[in-house]
Amino acid sequence: MDAPFHLSASRIRRSYRIGRRTVEVLRDINLDIAHGETVFLVGASGAGKTTLLYTLAGLEKPEAGSVTFEGEVLYSQGDKAECLRRNRRIGFVFQGYFLLPELTAFENVLLPSHIHRIPDATARARAENALERVGLADRMQHLPAELSGGEQQRVAIARALINEPSLLFADEPTGNLDSRTGATIIELLLTLVREQRRTMVVVTHDPNLAQRGDRRLEIRDGQIVP
Repeated sequence: MDAPFHLSASRIRRSYRIGRRTVEVLRDINLDIAHGETVFLVGASGAGKTTLLYTLAGLEKPEAGSVTFEGEVLYSQGDKAECLRRNRRIGFVFQGYFLLPELTAFENVLLPSHIHRIPDATARARAENALERVGLADRMQHLPAELSGGEQQRVAIARALINEPSLLFADEPTGNLDSRTGATIIELLLTLVREQRRTMVVVTHDPNLAQRGDRRLEIRDGQIVP
């Protein structure tokens, strides 16, 4: 018997009100992603790709339809349970980094492990290892303001991976970076998830970067097009 999909979406719908007008952002989205697969979502601005990413990640509840992750239905439990699920099993890399400015790179990476209540010695070892893996062994005690954009994104990647999630999302992870640095970041992400057999879903505006995944899906007018 075939293994179940790692992540599935069934008939996802989402709309927004703009004044008196209703804009349909997602229209009956169906999507199956296998364990260990890397999928890139592309599309024009406003096509719905980031809304879909947030819906798949458990951050924005759809108006209709369902999302299943590792056999469990998202949005079916209380807010606390959903937050714990995201903290322990899902990693997220944001375009804007979202590092706390008063914390060092090491402390920023360590934060999710404290929420997960991982023993301190284990958490610190994981944070050090994660920062070493992203090439920041010598920048652990630097504040975000002392790091370049590429370095801040590397910290964000290390933070997303510290709890060893099986599923990683990235929303325009190269959007604030120059093309050379962006290519390096994508290469780093692909290397890490493939080595560790993680599933990854990435939103990107760059069609060339999107060719690096196992699948490239285009969203147009709220639907996935062939």
